[in-house]
Amino acid sequence: MALKIRDHRIFAAVVAHEGRWYVARSVNPPVTSQGRTQREALDNLTEAIHLYLESFGTGDLPEMTEPPVLTHVEVSVA
Repeated sequence: MALKIRDHRIFAAVVAHEGRWYVARSVNPPVTSQGRTQREALDNLTEAIHLYLESFGTGDLPEMTEPPVLTHVEVSVA
C-alpha cells in the first residue's frame, strides 16, 4: 500500500479580539473564523481553510516563497 504524502502550505493569518470573541482571518484564501480563545480561533480557522481547499483547491492561491511579514499602519481619523 502506498502512502499519500500531503502538501503543506503556510497561510498568513491575523487574530483580533473583537468583543467577547477572538476573530481569526486568513489573508489568502479569504477565510474567517472565531473562537473564545486565540488558540480556538486559530484551530477553527485551520478547519475552515481545510474546507475551503476541499471546495476550491489550491490552483488560484499564490505560492509563498518566504514567510509573510506582519506589520501595521497608523491612519489619522477625523
